Amino acid sequence: MREVSLAAWLIVEAPSTLRATERPSGASMAGQDPTLSTDHPFYDVARHGILQVAGADQLGRLIVTFSCCRMPPSHQLNHQRLLEYLKYTLDHYVENDYTIVYFHYGLNSQNKPSLGWLQSAYKEFDRKYKKNLKALYVVHPTSLIKVLWSIFRPLISLRDKNQGELIPPVLRATVTYLKEKGLRTEGLFRKSASAQTIRQVQRLFNQGKPVNFDDYGDIHIPAVILKTFLRELPEPLLTFRAYEQILGITSVESSLRVTRCRQILQELPEPNHAVLRYVADFLHAVSQESIFNKMNSSNLACVFGLNLIWPSQGVASPSALVPLNLFTELLIEYYEKVFSAREAGR
Repeated sequence: MREVSLAAWLIVEAPSTLRATERPSGASMAGQDPTLSTDHPFYDVARHGILQVAGADQLGRLIVTFSCCRMPPSHQLNHQRLLEYLKYTLDHYVENDYTIVYFHYGLNSQNKPSLGWLQSAYKEFDRKYKKNLKALYVVHPTSLIKVLWSIFRPLISLRDKNQGELIPPVLRATVTYLKEKGLRTEGLFRKSASAQTIRQVQRLFNQGKPVNFDDYGDIHIPAVILKTFLRELPEPLLTFRAYEQILGITSVESSLRVTRCRQILQELPEPNHAVLRYVADFLHAVSQESIFNKMNSSNLACVFGLNLIWPSQGVASPSALVPLNLFTELLIEYYEKVFSAREAGR
C-alpha cells in the first residue's frame, strides 16, 4: 500500500513499512465481519464494517483501518456510538505498537460527522492512544483534510504543557532550540542555510526521527526549518478567510489597530489560534533581544508576514505587503494585548 503524503513534515513512517503480512481469521476487508454476533456491545455500529483489524505490517505492528466509504448516512448512524466503538476497539490493542490507516474516500455531506464530533473525538484520544501509535496513513485526502492535518494533526501532535494546546512537533523542536541558543544571534531568520542540510532535516522530521540541531553547528538551520514549515502549510496559519480583513488594517485608526487584531484572531479556528499564539510568543521573545540580534518586531514582520498569511489565489501584490507586514508587526510587538482577549473570554 502506498502512503499518501499530506504534508511532508508530518508523515510518520516510510510507505514501505505498510504491507499487510497476515490477517486475523475473523477479519473481512470486503464488508461486515462474518463472525460478528448480534450480542456484540456495539453491534449497531460494528455491523457496518467501518473499522477493521486488517493484520500486521512487515514490522509486526497491528494495522487498524477506518473506511469512510462504509459509513451510512448520518441519520442511520449514531456518531457518539461510533466514537465509543472506536475507543472500545483500540483499547484491545493500544498497549502494543499499532498503525492506523484512514481511507477518506466515500465521506460526503450525507455521512460526515459534525465539527463538534471531531473536536470531541480529539479530546477523547489522549496519551493512552498516542503512545504506541507508530504510523497514521491517510489515503485519498481532500484539500480540507490536508489543512486539518497540517494544523490539527490528530493523535500525533504533542500537547503544550503550559497552554494545554497542540503544537506541531516541528515548531516545538525549532522554537525550543532557538529560545535556548539563538535569541541573540545577529540576523536570525535573515540568513540562509545549506539547502542539502535543510532537506536532510526535513526527511528526519518526515520519518518521525529525532533531530539534534547541535549536530549541524548552524543556528540558522532551525530558523529556516521553522520558516519553511509555516510557508509550506496548505493554508496559511491566519487562514485564507482572514486575508481581506487583514488587508484592511491600514485603514483602521492607529489607536484601534490592536483591538482590530484581537477581533480578527477571535474568528480563527482554535488550533490555528493556539499555534499562532505559540509562534507570536516566540517572535516577541526574539524582538526583546533586538539589541543583540538586530531583529525588532518590524524586521521580524518583514520576514514572517508572508509566512503567516497569503491569498488563496496567486501571490500577494506589492501593495498588500504593507498591511500584511503591519498586522504581523502588531502581533509581535503587542503580543500580550493581542492574545489576551481570547483568554479572558474563556
